[in-house]
Amino acid sequence: MKSKLLILDDDDAILQLLAAVFEDEDVELFLEADSESAVKRVLEEHPNVAILDICLPKKSGLEVLREIKAIDPGLSVIMTTGYRTTQNAIEAMKHGAYEYLTKPFDIEKMKEVCRKALECNLLNRKVRYAEISEEIDDGELQEDIMIGSSPQMIQIWKMVGKVADSDASVLIQGPSGTGKELLARAIYNNSKRCDKTFLAVNCAAIPENLLESELFGHEKGAFTDAHSRRIGKFEQCNGGTIFLDEIGEMSLSNQGKLLRVLENQEFERVGGNETIKVNVRVIAATNFSLVNAVKDKQFRLDLFYRLRVVSFFLPPLQERLEDLPLLVDLFVKSYSRRYEKRIKGVSPASLDLLMKHPWEGNIRELKNIINSATLFCKGDILLPDDFESLLNVKTGLKKPELDLQSGGDEYFAAFCEMLEPAFTDICRRENGSVYEKITSGLEKALIQLAMNKSNNNQVITSKLLGISRNTLRDRLERYSLSGD
Repeated sequence: MKSKLLILDDDDAILQLLAAVFEDEDVELFLEADSESAVKRVLEEHPNVAILDICLPKKSGLEVLREIKAIDPGLSVIMTTGYRTTQNAIEAMKHGAYEYLTKPFDIEKMKEVCRKALECNLLNRKVRYAEISEEIDDGELQEDIMIGSSPQMIQIWKMVGKVADSDASVLIQGPSGTGKELLARAIYNNSKRCDKTFLAVNCAAIPENLLESELFGHEKGAFTDAHSRRIGKFEQCNGGTIFLDEIGEMSLSNQGKLLRVLENQEFERVGGNETIKVNVRVIAATNFSLVNAVKDKQFRLDLFYRLRVVSFFLPPLQERLEDLPLLVDLFVKSYSRRYEKRIKGVSPASLDLLMKHPWEGNIRELKNIINSATLFCKGDILLPDDFESLLNVKTGLKKPELDLQSGGDEYFAAFCEMLEPAFTDICRRENGSVYEKITSGLEKALIQLAMNKSNNNQVITSKLLGISRNTLRDRLERYSLSGD
């Protein structure tokens, strides 16, 4: 299917000029001289890119911009004018324009801007709105997709379009639950390596003593359980892309080995002498400040600069609430089809309730709540009652009322309430290792909290938890937690 380009200008000569410019491009052109006709085209044809003149007789291009962005927030709009006023440019960008160009046109620049605007729109092509939500097919709903058309996300899409084809290392920063792995996959999917391997490694989930082997492999006999040679992730995705999540959790020793790979694209397997040459693009992510980690001497400065050749920051959901209705719409349809229900959407009161929630867990929290609400919904519209208990779960867990004679039942109830909204996703993601993942995560959290409480004093921590110091030391090493 061809991409669609809408051009609105009251000057017929300009329309004919731009029609000639894009005649050889693989796009379907819609030429309009009237504002209302252009708005109607957006409603009916859903173009990918629109070129709008600001100075129009009946309705200004800025008014048209506001109207069509309300219809399709993902539409890439290029504003044009013969008047070089700063305020027009500011207003255009403020209301979501992709770019602002002045007449007379630099034809090559116009074509380049249009090409990038189209890339931006296609990167955001997964976004669907209520009017066209039925166009989403089952395949799209069954996969994790990244959506958003807020100004912050549009800037991210534009940047992806600029850097995806390069081999530059990328650092993605942002709070937990904002979709850093999905952004990494968007970069990969739009890169020249998209037909090669993509591998994701969570640096915090793998014990420190095994992470080196996981990344770089090992030779037979390198350590006690090394019964045969093992190929590491870097070798597995030679020619492709590796995503290192929670890079800030990596030890200084492994950081040094990673730095060498970034600089020379070479390494040795654990216990081996052979130098392995690879060609791998590295995308890393962190949910905390690496600048502070560098200051605290927990992260290498040279590695930090090597990783952030290109840097993205994913904002928390609270800072891009204009995307929340799109996300809600997508997740409701996704889970409705999964559970074979006919839920049409959420009520206005429910959406208002969701808009007011702080979303400390960001998109991951929203997704889990929509999952649970959809699963237990008895009607065809999600009402406030379907959400209120789910939205209050976190508050209820902050100060549990403890009954010392209950034998731990209060913790049982609290953990059930906390895990239930996310349990379906956990089972899908961790199939076959749910028990191991949940119990190890809980144990790590308990030890970290107890260490914080005791100012990293192991004697006090072991007494507080009721475990021996030897057990505590073993767990600190296993989970790569710091201790005195």
